[in-house]
Amino acid sequence: VVEKMADISLKEAALIVGVVAACYWNSLFCGFVFDDVSAILDNKDLHPSTPLKNLFQNDFWGTPMSEERSHKSYRPLTVLTFRLNYLFSELNAVSYHFLNLVFHVVVCVVFLKVCKLFLDNRSSVVASLLFAVHPIHTEAVTGVVGRAELLSSIFFLAAFLSYTKSKGPDNTIVWTPIAVTVFLVAVATLCKEQGITVVGICCVYEVFIAQGYTLPVLLDTAVQILRGKGSIPFSMLQTLLKLIVLMFSTLLLVVVRVQVIQSQLPVFTRFDNPAAVSPSPARQLTFNYLLPVNAWLLLNPSELCCDWTMGTIPLVESLLDVRNVATLTFFCFLGSLIVFSLRYPGDSSKTVLMGLCLIVLPFIPASNLFFPVGFVVAERVLYVPSMGFCILVAHGWKKLSNKSVLRKISWVCLAVVLFTHALKTLHRNWDWESEYTLFMSALKVNKNNAKLWNNVGHALENEKNFERALQFFIQATQVQPDDIGAHMNVGRTYKNLNKTKEAEESYMIAKSLMPQIIPGKKYAARVAPNHLNVYINLANLIRANESRLEEADQLYRQAISMRPDFKQAYISRGELLLKMNKPLKAKEAYLRALELDRTNADLWYNLAIVYIELKDPTEALKNFNRALELNPTHKLALFNSALLMQESGDARLRPEAKQRLLHYVKEEPQDANGYFNLGMLAMDDKKDMEAEAWMKKAIRLQPNFRSALFNLALLYSQTAKELMALPVLEDLLRYYPDHTKGLILKGDILMNQKKDIVGAKMCFEKILELDPNNVQGKHNLCVVYFEERDLIKAEKCLVETLALAPHEEYIQRHLNIVRSKIASVSATEQSSLPADGTATVATEEKKNSFQNLKEVKTEQKITQATVDNNKGHSKNKKRTEKNNMNKETPKKSTKEIKDIEKKRVAALKRLEEIERILNGE
Repeated sequence: VVEKMADISLKEAALIVGVVAACYWNSLFCGFVFDDVSAILDNKDLHPSTPLKNLFQNDFWGTPMSEERSHKSYRPLTVLTFRLNYLFSELNAVSYHFLNLVFHVVVCVVFLKVCKLFLDNRSSVVASLLFAVHPIHTEAVTGVVGRAELLSSIFFLAAFLSYTKSKGPDNTIVWTPIAVTVFLVAVATLCKEQGITVVGICCVYEVFIAQGYTLPVLLDTAVQILRGKGSIPFSMLQTLLKLIVLMFSTLLLVVVRVQVIQSQLPVFTRFDNPAAVSPSPARQLTFNYLLPVNAWLLLNPSELCCDWTMGTIPLVESLLDVRNVATLTFFCFLGSLIVFSLRYPGDSSKTVLMGLCLIVLPFIPASNLFFPVGFVVAERVLYVPSMGFCILVAHGWKKLSNKSVLRKISWVCLAVVLFTHALKTLHRNWDWESEYTLFMSALKVNKNNAKLWNNVGHALENEKNFERALQFFIQATQVQPDDIGAHMNVGRTYKNLNKTKEAEESYMIAKSLMPQIIPGKKYAARVAPNHLNVYINLANLIRANESRLEEADQLYRQAISMRPDFKQAYISRGELLLKMNKPLKAKEAYLRALELDRTNADLWYNLAIVYIELKDPTEALKNFNRALELNPTHKLALFNSALLMQESGDARLRPEAKQRLLHYVKEEPQDANGYFNLGMLAMDDKKDMEAEAWMKKAIRLQPNFRSALFNLALLYSQTAKELMALPVLEDLLRYYPDHTKGLILKGDILMNQKKDIVGAKMCFEKILELDPNNVQGKHNLCVVYFEERDLIKAEKCLVETLALAPHEEYIQRHLNIVRSKIASVSATEQSSLPADGTATVATEEKKNSFQNLKEVKTEQKITQATVDNNKGHSKNKKRTEKNNMNKETPKKSTKEIKDIEKKRVAALKRLEEIERILNGE
């Protein structure tokens, strides 16, 4: 063994960098797939708004460690590197893949340094190159979540290299490298749990390499001491001291780790790892058979698969199963290597021993031998064990190449292995390009895994290809008929295809596969918590039928009775109770959910909607604000809180409402509603040019936006730009020919600005076609008759209008004017109009006339609760305005035209409010 570590030359480093770049350049074109979705896309711990301390309280997937559904995988330092990626490039996958590639290069270089402790220079480079190109590493390098392996390996190897410096001259102990080792072990463990296994490698290195003991020597010394014939040598005491320090430090790390997972093992289902829940001897036979399966993947990585769960590897249920031969062969080969490495002195046995240690010890946590894990085989966990494999291969190659007969053939074989492995790696990287390519490649290797069929279905579902997705989901139910999740997927896809009957049937099958409720027995121990979503999905489906709301509520309550901490059940039940017009019960459901999770912005948002239903806008606004404190980009909270501020009529809230709407349109730049409401705010603030710009932007995005078209026309009419309003009204009436207010405004402009009596008459007649009892349309038509000098027709028309609205004093006044005019004409044959005639709108009064004619804010599309709530507001508002309109104010006789006009505007306002309620705008 080389006592002093050989340095790595620049050529060697450059060679490794070049080879890794050549093998993995195409990984930069891959996206986020498989576990990356949970660890990166759905993980709030990556966001800068999440406190850093959450990284140390949550698991790898962003779930609090205290929660039962947590996988208990505690890797805060790995998540921290994801967070740094997010800081620089948010969710741009290239930067994540590039960093993984860099980390793989670092591991290969550090591994070369380790190899030089046990191999000559040439063999070390061979081992490092084989490690760099081995296809088994694609999952760890090209899959972004594989970064846990890469980071842990860097500190794992660094800890080992540090420990090798702990032996001073004359076998003295150098404590600094040991302290550094302990620190690096802790760091490696915070990147991934298997980092702690380097302590075992350090112990083996200390005893068999640094001190040079062999197993016979140790046994002989032990026997002598037990017989009382000798004492423990000083060098052995020193070794024991070092080992005790190492073991004590490790024990401390283990205790801390157990505290972090709160002494709970993660909950896995029989689908994740079928052997773990199988009876003896099937469990032991299968777990032992998995060892040669993993060894074969290292020897022949031709058929790689991203998911080995469920039915991928059938259980070994009998001693007569032919696969037991593979298990026996594997253990015979492993046993002979262990005997050779421990029994004989010499460099060769020490190299074999260190190779075996690197294979066996890091694999133990994933071996299922001490505790069950959530997978059967996982290629990424072979990342560190493959180092030992590469050392053994390089050592064997060195032995062969030293023999003159085999030298040439050994070089040819090495070149072929490196080249084919590099090609396989390059090709395998493309499989990780997207979820569809990844799972389709897995199905080529293994068709017995229902999870793979489901995952291809999910990938197609994400592309909205529901018909094809359904085929894969149905295939999953055929491969694994008792897979609850597969039946749920079928149901959801039928729902997306609007086949509600088939969807309900699939959900009912899934529900029938659920275990019966056993009083006092904890549910989560028997079935995966996400399977409880079958109740939620089924309830969500049937609640679309108004007659089955109680049935849906029963399903939510059933889910809650199975798991009182099932947050989603409370949320969904709250929404249903709002639909059932039970806001107080909905409030209870949301408050219960908030007890379970006070950091959920959606919950605070939903509670705000409940308070709107309860006619408590102040509390509603407080809850919207809490939602925005937790998630400043919560789109629905931004939008609806701005609407609430706008509708409050409080001018002091308008600046904040505007800021929220500006934030909303930044998040949702294609939603016309945001720009429309900014326009309405600008109209409230009398900022006409700004309002015009916002309205035009809303119409550009949604050319048939009813309220935006009308309010833009209204804005033009208020600002003496009536002729600009006409083309906008034409557009409005093209999309909505029965828009009464649009017809009234158009008729008014035609008569007063264009002097187009015929056009105006057509508008008012159209209103009466739609609604013969429309007082405003009828009255305006009477005015048209008056303008046409048809006084008899005008009188008859006004009599009919008065019959429709006998309490409207202005109609009576107009009738009196017409009658006096008829009398005047008969008496004097005079046909000129009186100065105070009944012209529809005096030009100078235009600006005030339509001040309150604005259409309602937005056609709400957020939640049923929000829509209903706004209708409620409309009704309240209407009552208030109606009371104001019926107040009589004395007018001077010289202001008669204004008086008439204000009455007309009041009638228009009533029309507008009624239309708002009817149309839900």
